Amino acid sequence: MQQVWTIERSLWLDGIEAYETRMADQCVMVFGPMGILDRGQILQTIEQAPRWQDVEMTETTLTTPGDSVAIVIAYKAEARRDGGDVYSALCSSTYLVLDGELKLVQHQQTPL
Repeated sequence: MQQVWTIERSLWLDGIEAYETRMADQCVMVFGPMGILDRGQILQTIEQAPRWQDVEMTETTLTTPGDSVAIVIAYKAEARRDGGDVYSALCSSTYLVLDGELKLVQHQQTPL
C-alpha cells in the first residue's frame, strides 16, 4: 500500500492543504513538547510552523489489523528544515478508509 506512504510524506513536506485534505475531522496528534492536539489545534500549528524541506523514513512497518479498514504505520523519521539541524523521531500514524478515501486519524512522534 504505497499510497499511505505517499500521503504520510506529503504531511511532512506539503502545506496546510495536505492536512485539510487528508486529516479526519476527529484526528488526534501527540507531540511530547506540545501535548495532545485536536484537528483545530493541529491546523493552527501547521499554519505557524515552517515546513520540512526533506524527510527520510526508515525502519518502516505497515499493518492492517484484522479485517478492518484501518492501516497502522510506524517508522523512524529524520527531517530537516531549511538551514536547520536534523530532527529524529519515532513515529506512528493510523489511517481509516472514510467515504472511500484514506484519512489520518492519529499521529504520534517521540523525539530521539
